[in-house]
Amino acid sequence: MALKPEPTAPFHSVQYALRVLETVSRHGGGVSDVQIAREAGLPVAHLSSLLLMLRREGYVEQVSDGAYVIGDSLVLLGSGSTRREALEAKLQETLTELRDSVGAAVYISRYIDGEVKITQFADGPRTPKVHEWVDFRSAAHASAVGKCLLTQLDLDGRRDHLSRHKIARLTSRTITNEKVLFSKLDSQPPTVPVLDLQEYAVGTVCAAVPLTAGSAVGCLALSLPIEHAHRLRSAADTLNRRAAPVVLSLAI
Repeated sequence: MALKPEPTAPFHSVQYALRVLETVSRHGGGVSDVQIAREAGLPVAHLSSLLLMLRREGYVEQVSDGAYVIGDSLVLLGSGSTRREALEAKLQETLTELRDSVGAAVYISRYIDGEVKITQFADGPRTPKVHEWVDFRSAAHASAVGKCLLTQLDLDGRRDHLSRHKIARLTSRTITNEKVLFSKLDSQPPTVPVLDLQEYAVGTVCAAVPLTAGSAVGCLALSLPIEHAHRLRSAADTLNRRAAPVVLSLAI
């Protein structure tokens, strides 16, 4: 199943969105889209889609005269002691909306202290999460989540991880040769979702895209039962396009 590079990958858009938020924040009384475009150095045509996303996510609001002001989400995420709780709530809301949009369980995973950790997820009766039959910390070589995180590590980081979590054959599709695994990781385009086609578990397919926010290593992923494998490509493309709000929340 081939996936072509996605030109709408979220990372450049997030950098532009941060410029927009900085501009809006400087104008407490509101600022027009023309002024935002001028100060942020963005064409108005490109700005419209960013403002639509920022309004949808509650980072900016448009007041009666058409000017833009900061929204409740941005206020909450910058509010000191409650920031962590607000961030988790915002991410959970975004994940729930994404789950419903792609029709699959979705996950945020981070590489923390040398380990793969699922930090948040959204599933449901019609979108069951993956059965963790082998600890995800020990299955980075096989899962979409793990491989996506490993692509973001340098060679020494990958070797360190696999020295602590030996490659094991989990299914007949699992890559068990370190050289082959590293070659696939190195050839993975950064704008194309990483796939797991029954490499971690028989009966499950997954996709993951990196979440690049500062120096943190993370990813956004989805899983589908094998009977819905025909939807993996479209779901992965949607995941890629809709990753921007998640990256933005982590970057603010």
